[in-house]
Amino acid sequence: MLIETFPVGLLGCNCTILADQATSDAIVIDPGGNLEFIRAALDKHALVVRAIVHTHTHIDHVGATGDLQRATGAPARIHEADRFMMDILGLQASFVGMPQPSDAMVDGDLRDDGVIQVGSIQVAVLHTPGHSPGSVCFLVRAADRSILWSGDTLFQGGIGRTDLWGGDMSSIERSIRRRLYSLDDETLVIPGHGGQTTIGEEKRTNPFVRGR
Repeated sequence: MLIETFPVGLLGCNCTILADQATSDAIVIDPGGNLEFIRAALDKHALVVRAIVHTHTHIDHVGATGDLQRATGAPARIHEADRFMMDILGLQASFVGMPQPSDAMVDGDLRDDGVIQVGSIQVAVLHTPGHSPGSVCFLVRAADRSILWSGDTLFQGGIGRTDLWGGDMSSIERSIRRRLYSLDDETLVIPGHGGQTTIGEEKRTNPFVRGR
């Protein structure tokens, strides 16, 4: 299993390439910008993108989606509850002072408890509303350690904002407590921004949502 994560775009969204090296199948998680960085990483490992998936559809997580889609021919997937934000990318761009990205063709087919297949790798989808109505996390249960891509739901020492389109504080707290803090403490967390952490560390120390 190949995992390559790097910040992209004006707001430093963590974009991840997740691939099965045996088959060269890959998905790209949250291509928020810097298409050239993403393509260089894909080319370096000779990977074929089977899907482009998003933890949510704020512009800093979808900024390069349209261009990457045209470069790879891969489908782009979001949770249906976030589709409305793809329709207001121009408004989002003006809000953060970014140029409007090119249009993407997205399928709202990321469903709670669904599975994305990447070669032999199974990626579980966890619907975790709160930062946005359609926020999701992606979970891979590996033999030695599970890995969670938490988007902007859970950060190292923080949680996502709830004052943007469709955000809700009670929902994000519920999502973290019920869906994320129920995972093994050793689960590695790769958030949408900033450094990595673990579920156990956040349960013990996160000042916004402590584990019970």
